[in-house]
Amino acid sequence: MPHDRKPHRLHYRTIWISDVHLGCRGCRADFLLEFLHAVECETLYLVGDIVDLWQMRRGLYWPQSHNNVIRTLLGKAKSGTRLVYLPGNHDLPLRAHHGTRFGNVDIRREAVHEGADGRRFLVIHGDQYDHAVRSSRLLTALGSGAYDALLVLNRVVHAVRRRMGLRYWSLATFIKHRVGTAVEYIGRFEHALAAEAARRRLDGVICGHIHRPRVRTIEGVAYFNTGDWMESCTALAEDPDGRLELIHWAGAPAVQTGRPAVAA
Repeated sequence: MPHDRKPHRLHYRTIWISDVHLGCRGCRADFLLEFLHAVECETLYLVGDIVDLWQMRRGLYWPQSHNNVIRTLLGKAKSGTRLVYLPGNHDLPLRAHHGTRFGNVDIRREAVHEGADGRRFLVIHGDQYDHAVRSSRLLTALGSGAYDALLVLNRVVHAVRRRMGLRYWSLATFIKHRVGTAVEYIGRFEHALAAEAARRRLDGVICGHIHRPRVRTIEGVAYFNTGDWMESCTALAEDPDGRLELIHWAGAPAVQTGRPAVAA
């Protein structure tokens, strides 16, 4: 009788995830659960917008998969993983609990992470710098009703592709990154965060907020964006030597064996 093979777990020193948006219909909790079950780490940073309190004001949507994500995160904390929660603009009320610690979970407005190689990074959601770079009504629309509609269409496209046996692909990301005003906004956002890290004499910045996974260097400052779990389904991970990798989880052929596609 064939025996069940347990998936190989990936071990990291640190993992960062952001923009999960639990409570929102666009949340890809199924992919996130796969990822969380496949990895282990010493510290897990939740870099904002984990629970979408904005969306929940419009109406409650909370399927079992969203509940399972919370239980899995708390289970990791109970098992020894240090969870650092940095609330974003969609879970903003939690910032009032800055400095609170319960169990192995810390709530902070921002953090400075020291890597295994000695580099120091500002870890922040990023919405604090949104007003400084946003200059278009189109972007405001994309951030509310129009963006929600785009995510609905994204789910339809994914359902069709899944029936055809094709891997996950985000229509929302494809369209958003081809709107000139949105591309300009993203560039300004990245430079604003890199400038803040440089001002604080840090080696780099790790953020979320704009739903664009990204690894780049801006005027000598390392910029990392963790992406999200609505469109890209990505996370940032640090190995024992301090090397940072952007993990693209959703639709990766190696998901079935527990090995993600990685972009250094």
